[in-house]
Amino acid sequence: MTMPPKDDDDLLAAEYVLGLLEADDWRAADQRAATDGAFAARVRDWEARLEPMNAEFPDLPAPDLMPQIEARLFPAPAARRRSAWRWLGAGSLVGALAVALVVLSPVLRTSQAPLLTAELVAEDRGLVLAASFDGTQLNLRAEGLPAEAGQDYELWVIGADGVPSSLGLVQDSVLIREAGLEAGQTLAVSLEPEGGSTTGLPTGPVVATAELRAG
Repeated sequence: MTMPPKDDDDLLAAEYVLGLLEADDWRAADQRAATDGAFAARVRDWEARLEPMNAEFPDLPAPDLMPQIEARLFPAPAARRRSAWRWLGAGSLVGALAVALVVLSPVLRTSQAPLLTAELVAEDRGLVLAASFDGTQLNLRAEGLPAEAGQDYELWVIGADGVPSSLGLVQDSVLIREAGLEAGQTLAVSLEPEGGSTTGLPTGPVVATAELRAG
């Protein structure tokens, strides 16, 4: 951490990255990071400042929860009921499986969001960007000419209201972030000054656009 927060937005970005916000405030900050290029830049700055702290913590394996799940689904019978379980046999197994089905059915009924994709191609085909959105995360890869020195490519989403909202900068030919996108929205890439637009809207030329479609 190289400097204290400079203003309310900088403090908010720091609290967002550190996970100190309440749930509603965190969601509001997350949505703002997806639509406000200047605020997103502050978030990236804090992520870069705090990233060295991760090295102080060892990687921990994920806990093995299977024994607890099995214990909940298939509890051991009480001693005074052993004789009954001996005679139930296969019937008890069917009952236990029925309980498991009731417990797991909400998970089984959960439907996966359709994959949305878009291909943004510059008019001279010097730049091609492939975007995919799985319902939670946007993944964009770029191939072709990088932005010139002192400039950055910035990705925007345009909804039914026609107002562009920044999704962040395409740096090192990659942009990966959580977002809330829908089929029919338009993605656009503009060429901006290094660090991205400071106005909240594209200031440079739009080099490519494409509509998000299911498939």
